[in-house]
Amino acid sequence: MENQKAIILIDKILSNLDETGINTEQLIDDIKALRAFALEAQIPLVVKVLRLTYEHIEANNSFLIPMINDEPIEEDQGDMEIESTEASPVESLKYLIALTRNLKNKGNISDLKEYKALLLDY
Repeated sequence: MENQKAIILIDKILSNLDETGINTEQLIDDIKALRAFALEAQIPLVVKVLRLTYEHIEANNSFLIPMINDEPIEEDQGDMEIESTEASPVESLKYLIALTRNLKNKGNISDLKEYKALLLDY
């Protein structure tokens, strides 16, 4: 995101995740505030992913979506699929939040779409 306040909030969320882990009440409030910046900037993918993220955390008191591995793997039928890797809920959530920082990176957009699919399928 290009909004300086949004970037400061992203940094705050990442710092809080390092310090306290998934502290649901404050974390959800911060993600909702970040979503408001995405809404204002009219970035529908980020708005949707952040909403699904805080709803997932509210329902599970954790972030149970595995971290996306940006190394595509080949399936038997030749389709490319993103592989998920073993990581802590905090690391996976930190990665998702960090993706929103630079939306000009096509890899970040791709990973956000993958997180969206995983959150919808959960």
